Amino acid sequence: MDKPGISVEANERGEGIRLGGKLGKMTLTRQVLTLAMWPLMEQVLSFFVGMTDILIAGRMAEGTERIAILDALGLGGYVGWFIYIFQGAVATGVMALVSRATGARDTELANRGLGQGVWLGALAGCAAFVILQVGAPYLIMWMRLTSAAAVEAESYIRMLAWSGPVAGAMFSVNAALRGSGDTKTPFFAMLVVNVVNMGASILLVFGPEPFGGHGVSGIALGTVIGWIAGLFTVVLLLTFKKREGLKWSREGMRFHSETLMRIWRVGMPQAFEIAGMWVIHSYGLRVISSLNKEGALGAHFIAIRLESMSFLPGFAIAAAAAALTGQYLGAGSKALAVEAVRFSWKLAVGLMVFMGLCFVVGREWLIGLMAPGSEIHADLAGPLLVVCALTQPFFATCIILKTTMRGAGATKLVMRWAFSSMLFYRVGVLWVLSQFGWVTLTGVWIVLGFDLLTQAIVFVRLHFKGRWLDAKV
Repeated sequence: MDKPGISVEANERGEGIRLGGKLGKMTLTRQVLTLAMWPLMEQVLSFFVGMTDILIAGRMAEGTERIAILDALGLGGYVGWFIYIFQGAVATGVMALVSRATGARDTELANRGLGQGVWLGALAGCAAFVILQVGAPYLIMWMRLTSAAAVEAESYIRMLAWSGPVAGAMFSVNAALRGSGDTKTPFFAMLVVNVVNMGASILLVFGPEPFGGHGVSGIALGTVIGWIAGLFTVVLLLTFKKREGLKWSREGMRFHSETLMRIWRVGMPQAFEIAGMWVIHSYGLRVISSLNKEGALGAHFIAIRLESMSFLPGFAIAAAAAALTGQYLGAGSKALAVEAVRFSWKLAVGLMVFMGLCFVVGREWLIGLMAPGSEIHADLAGPLLVVCALTQPFFATCIILKTTMRGAGATKLVMRWAFSSMLFYRVGVLWVLSQFGWVTLTGVWIVLGFDLLTQAIVFVRLHFKGRWLDAKV
């Protein structure tokens, strides 16, 4: 039977712990499910947006031209991840700060975390924009794309970079809201992002003149328009919000060095971790694009998009667990923080393993849906989904434990161990295999699977040791 969040004896002095607002009246199970529900729906929407992008790309052309477009979009999706590295780091710092402040009933600090996070997020997005505009040609050259794919990729990347500042600000607002226990408002804002994104992308590619005919740059422009609409929505929702919780305030929006440094201290280790991950992944993509196999990068992208059907819900559960972890630690209960993590861990493993089985059973239909009539992509992506299914328990473990440790503020701990494992497998092992000509696309995914297995073992050990609970925010 679940322990109610309002009556658990959580520390040595026997003080009861109660979270603020509606969460304080719920059992732990209901708290996790309530906080996860809206992010889960949000991740489902994100999946359909990604699916829409590839469905559009897979139907823009045939034959070698389609292969070039899908390869370009594969690299473009990877670049999209780069845009969100620094924004995501700021968002992690904002969530950790706001969740602790919410648990401690410090409304002033929570509102200040919101205001300072918006400025930091937008600044991080500007940095990503400049880096991509300058570095896009060098990245494409590094990936060894075909000349046709390179042209498409540069067009997509340069347009997508414009989403950086807007997405950065919105990431921070959503993170602050989730940290305060409000996951519904970010969902509605992301609903706007996704609906506008899908509609605009379809119009800009397949619509009548003068709207249509923009190719892959039209897909990217649809994303930019979606982020602008989403930021406008979340700002309005937060401005006119009548309930208790986060609010815009002049004091919160003014420069406050101490709050900025607290966000920076928590978020920057993650930025270095994710940036390191991005560079490491870039080597893996370079290995894939260098394979003597036409369509390998596009097949990899298709498999990643399909795998997101499992890991995006996993991240939604992790977001709920991270918010509860921060709130319970802020309220003074390590016991309930750990309990929230472990319940979420079991839930994520069960869900992702089930999705893995679906990948194996329906892989031919799923791949055919994304690249209809393409035997090349079907042959290459099919085995990847089998590998994906086998690694789901380890992936789920990594998602939950790493996200909740970050939510507790232990970002340096996560960075050190995650980076070490990825560097060994995704650079060292892949380099050795590629030097001897022993690497295939399926082989790359097997190596990635061993990385997930190793990280899962490491973070399980770190979780049970419990030092992450003592991180300072």
